[in-house]
Amino acid sequence: MGATLVIGASEKPDRYANKAVRMLRVHGHDVVAYGNRTGNIDDVEIQTEWNTTWTPDTVTLYINSKIQEQYVDPIIALKPRRVIFNPGTENPSFEQLLRQSSIEVEEACTLVMLSTGQY
Repeated sequence: MGATLVIGASEKPDRYANKAVRMLRVHGHDVVAYGNRTGNIDDVEIQTEWNTTWTPDTVTLYINSKIQEQYVDPIIALKPRRVIFNPGTENPSFEQLLRQSSIEVEEACTLVMLSTGQY
C-alpha cells in the first residue's frame, strides 16, 4: 500500500488535515504531509517543498478550489491511484481532469472513510 499525501497539512490540532494525518498513522498508513508552514504532526514532518518523486497511492485534499489550481498539473504528474476531495474542497473541473487521466476521484471525508473501514 502506497503512502497518502495530505495536502493542506497544519500543526494546528483543530484542523481536519491535522486530524487526518494522525488518524492515518493510527491506522498504519504511511503519510506525507504537505503544507505551507514547516512543523510536525506527531512523527510526521510537514513538507513545504513539492517533491516530484513522491509516489502516493492516495492524495487527500484540505485546500479550497482556488488554491488547488496551482496543484492540478503537479498532482496529475504524481499519478496517484485516487484523489479524495474532502468536504469543502469539491472542484468539478479538477475532478474531470483527474478522471481523464485515469485517476479515481472521491468526494468524501477521509476521517469518515478511516473510521468506517472504507479507506
